[in-house]
Amino acid sequence: MGRMRKSRLSKHKQARLVEHFVAGTTARTAASLCGVHRNTAAYYFLRLREIIACELEAESEAMFGGEIEVDESCFGGRRKGKRGRGAAGKIPVFGILKRGGKVYTKIIPDARSATLMPIIERKVVPDSIVYTDCWRGYNVLDVSDFHHFRINHSQLFADRNNHINGIENFWNQAKRHMRKFNGVPKAHFGLFLKECEWRFNNSDPSAQLSQLRQWVRKYLN
Repeated sequence: MGRMRKSRLSKHKQARLVEHFVAGTTARTAASLCGVHRNTAAYYFLRLREIIACELEAESEAMFGGEIEVDESCFGGRRKGKRGRGAAGKIPVFGILKRGGKVYTKIIPDARSATLMPIIERKVVPDSIVYTDCWRGYNVLDVSDFHHFRINHSQLFADRNNHINGIENFWNQAKRHMRKFNGVPKAHFGLFLKECEWRFNNSDPSAQLSQLRQWVRKYLN
């Protein structure tokens, strides 16, 4: 992304907007509290999301190893559809989570093996244990460099280790966050998704604030 155009907002107003962003305040409410126009706050928040996405992109080559959960989900769209598998009007997303560690997300065109497998191979160290649900798109993992375990959601009690609760928890958290905005514009969905990834991977708000302040100095001041 390179250097962004510096923000014309005073450092004080920028600092307050950054705090409201970390707190999960909507741009409209933040604008009212900080004494700026709501379009100004919305634009500033968009730039913060662009900075986060840019910084996460720089880290995206790092691979995950150990115990890994993978799953896809769908965001947006009014109508209910088949979960994660091409529901009408929804955006399919793929996620990889290292247990006890970070999550990585990517918007995908579909949930076929040919789409999912290259992402898994790029992000997951060979010989890792990979947990998935029973979706047929994961069949190819049975004959791969990974140790593949399937979760059968129809069974009442999951085996203690055999679950994908971590990645499912991330989807729930991301959807809850996005619901606050009464519909995320499709054009900016990827930025909101990366924001959710960043929040999950750095769950302490004070750590989020100090990291975002540092990035704002780098790009906007």
